[in-house]
Amino acid sequence: MTPDNHILIKTEDLHKTYEMGKVAAVQALRGVTLEIPRNQYVAIMGPSGSGKSTLMNLIGCLDSPSSGRYWLNQQLVSELDDDQLAYIRNKEIGFVFQTFNLLPRATALHNVELPLIYNGTPPAERRQRAAETLAAVDMAARTHHRPNELSGGERQRVAIARALVNNPSLILADEPTGNLDTQTSREIMALFDRLVDQGHTIVLITHERDIAAHANRIIHFRDGQIESDQHFR
Repeated sequence: MTPDNHILIKTEDLHKTYEMGKVAAVQALRGVTLEIPRNQYVAIMGPSGSGKSTLMNLIGCLDSPSSGRYWLNQQLVSELDDDQLAYIRNKEIGFVFQTFNLLPRATALHNVELPLIYNGTPPAERRQRAAETLAAVDMAARTHHRPNELSGGERQRVAIARALVNNPSLILADEPTGNLDTQTSREIMALFDRLVDQGHTIVLITHERDIAAHANRIIHFRDGQIESDQHFR
């Protein structure tokens, strides 16, 4: 059944099996059912091989489940083809990665423009929106700098601006502080806190308990299943 409007993410009995040869297969997810309402801040934790990264790939429309169903923003995306998934990724999801994934020869402004280029936004509009989004993450003064001219924290702010520029329904952050020192990590997490206060929905993958503590819900994975699901605040 299609979820209510206040539910942004709904998964129903999601399984993901990776074939490793003629006889071997790895069950990365084993029947995951969950709902994430809009404007929730969720941290997903678990040891390596627990299934949390597989779940992120499915939620982010980077992969499709072996079985089960997944709705994003009331659309049943688990049955879409690759082209349709690419459209949903661009329109609905902003990604933030541990390694920033910025184009090294492009300015901060051009890096943030990229999602708008892919969806055909006219040049003048996309430059304005990219500049406004950089300003929103306190990077207006670094608009024309390239990644090698920026600190790690500044690069991650550019990556967050790129994730925000399309005004996505969901921000997916995979170990976003993994390459940052402690003080810079605090600054980036304070920025995420601010984004949630502004109404964004964030799903965060992390190994670090102090990072997960920023969320108001922590889901622990083990052996491809939800081991615990704790709500705070």
